Amino acid sequence: MSNTAKIVILGAGSQSFGVNMFKDVFFIDELRGCTLTLVDTNPDALRRMQGLAEAMNRQSGAGITVEGTTDRRAALPGASFVVNCVAIDRNRLWKLDFEVPRKHGIRHTLGENGGPGGLFFTLRTLPLIFDFARDMEELCPDALFINFSNPESRLILALAKYSRVRVLGLCHGIFMARDDLSQILGMDEDDIDVWGAGLNHFQCLMQIRHKATGRDLYPLLREREKNHDPAFRPLTRRLLRSFGHWITPSDDHLGEYVPYGWEGGEHGFDFAYDESERVVVQTIIDDILAGKRDIPHDWVEPSGEKGVEVIAGILHNRHDWIESGIVLNRGTIPNLPPDLAVEVPIVVDAAGVHPVSLGPLPDPVAKLLSVQAGVQQLAVEAAVHASKELALQALLIDPVITSTDAAVKILDELWEANAPYIRPCV
Repeated sequence: MSNTAKIVILGAGSQSFGVNMFKDVFFIDELRGCTLTLVDTNPDALRRMQGLAEAMNRQSGAGITVEGTTDRRAALPGASFVVNCVAIDRNRLWKLDFEVPRKHGIRHTLGENGGPGGLFFTLRTLPLIFDFARDMEELCPDALFINFSNPESRLILALAKYSRVRVLGLCHGIFMARDDLSQILGMDEDDIDVWGAGLNHFQCLMQIRHKATGRDLYPLLREREKNHDPAFRPLTRRLLRSFGHWITPSDDHLGEYVPYGWEGGEHGFDFAYDESERVVVQTIIDDILAGKRDIPHDWVEPSGEKGVEVIAGILHNRHDWIESGIVLNRGTIPNLPPDLAVEVPIVVDAAGVHPVSLGPLPDPVAKLLSVQAGVQQLAVEAAVHASKELALQALLIDPVITSTDAAVKILDELWEANAPYIRPCV
């Protein structure tokens, strides 16, 4: 099987994302013969990841043409798929997003997709994302933009509303939830089917079933959860008991969207571990390129991410079912606003991406998620228009914010830190 599709990866110098993407690109038959164009503004990171891609291409015999460039516009003509994994000064600014609100008395969990951190991730990221979109509208208007960068719900909503680019967000959160369920149920995760609908990092598992028999596993989950380790996902389990459904994907992620999220832990992201792991991965790649070691065995196995599966499903009209994709709602979840980015199952084929409706959310769950809907919509407007006034309003309707004085101080401090990146998008 061979094809001539062109896949462009923006932010390809990201070692963690790049390795996962390469695992899938080079070791399946469906992409043989395609062109993979890596783009990054850091020449050293680009050189390293291009070298790794070429090594994995040789080992797999995939026959993929690997290119690399620091010039995004040179990469985009002829692209069928544009994959985004870009983050702006990721750890330095994210640390500020987490520490500044804490300094002003705000208790929160991660500072990435909700609360003040979610707002400022949106404010600084969307202008660059719209640069990508405008280039795509000009140079590859039929390409699908596949996004992995956070905050996913806000980026997808903004692009769907203010650009002509076809967009899809992908996240592995639903699989994190399935892994948690397997631990409580005492079952292999591959034996569990899950159907989720909601917002990114705030999905309600509408059904949990045994894959082979179709048996409803919710009754067993509710029974076994009672005696499971009480330190395991305490916030998620409190919501299970209160709302009757499992909310994905973990205490720290869903905790970003509720005022009591800190009850599941206030430790934030483990920056030290993340940075040490990047050093480990970089050393492995450098050793591979120097001929000092072979490609690790687990780097030639599927990553579990769905980006390549989406691409292959569209290229070969496979009508593939993908457990979760982030799309504009447009009625897919009828009791959430239509102009909201939601995460639901999708089917992909040559005609594109097709959201699958699981019907309305349980009414109390819909009301829980609706609080966050307005926050995300207003944050997008603040970012698109580079409006400090709208940004303050977005903070003041966010359930994580518990003080107007703190909101003003946080806004002033983080706006100044992010000012080089904030600009109107339309």
